[in-house]
Amino acid sequence: MVSVHRAPLPALRGLVASVWVQDVPPTRQTAMRERVLPTGATHIALRIGGPPLLLFDDAADRRGHSLGHAVVGGARRSYHVRDVSQPSASVGAMLRPGAARVLLGVPEAALAGHHTPLEQLLPAGDVQALLARLHGCAASEARLALFECWLVERARGRQLAWHAALAPAFSLATPHDIAVAAHVRASGLSHRHYIALFRQATGMAPREWLGLQRFSHALALAADTSLGWADIAAASGFADQAHLANSFRSVAGITPTDWRRQASASAPRHVAC
Repeated sequence: MVSVHRAPLPALRGLVASVWVQDVPPTRQTAMRERVLPTGATHIALRIGGPPLLLFDDAADRRGHSLGHAVVGGARRSYHVRDVSQPSASVGAMLRPGAARVLLGVPEAALAGHHTPLEQLLPAGDVQALLARLHGCAASEARLALFECWLVERARGRQLAWHAALAPAFSLATPHDIAVAAHVRASGLSHRHYIALFRQATGMAPREWLGLQRFSHALALAADTSLGWADIAAASGFADQAHLANSFRSVAGITPTDWRRQASASAPRHVAC
């Protein structure tokens, strides 16, 4: 199976954090459903052939609801559950804060917390034409190149338009500093104005978004190293191991121990359920 996850073309790097493409796996999935842990970003995902995307309200929902083959996943605070019993080839992108307004014509705040069929944001004929062109590509890299060209066309040379006062929060090298009050003071804006601008750009309140970046830092450490949870908590800015465990239960719906037992290092945000 071909699976590629990489930085986008240089022309897209101001708007897109990463792009990915995946072929149909050679064997049927053993799991029927999986938890998908949040990134705090807006995602565009297109399934090429196969059944439409089927999502569930939570781990207890057994019926689910179908969303089509082209979907925008808004930023969210906790996991969602999707059907993986009938995998399909796919391609997608993770957007940077503020990029949804440029590429899709709506702010992240309008997309946050749920999945939206792409046809509700763009002309249905354009979406179907893109899917048909992707289906006609013989190789995964050709699909990814076509998708990136489509994103470049959508961007039309435009760049992110969020307020410059948000830049310090978006450019933190580590997730430790999530003192929102300090960011607000440094911005020179009122607290209400800063929060409103942040929500427009990310779909989340600053404390939620920055806390999720801290969780993501811990998740990356857990996937890439053999560090114990106490060390991971300290390195990621959590008060202690219990604080990290509480974040896991809130964001992932499972404990760190269950995550480490069920997830794989190559796909730490996808956990069978």
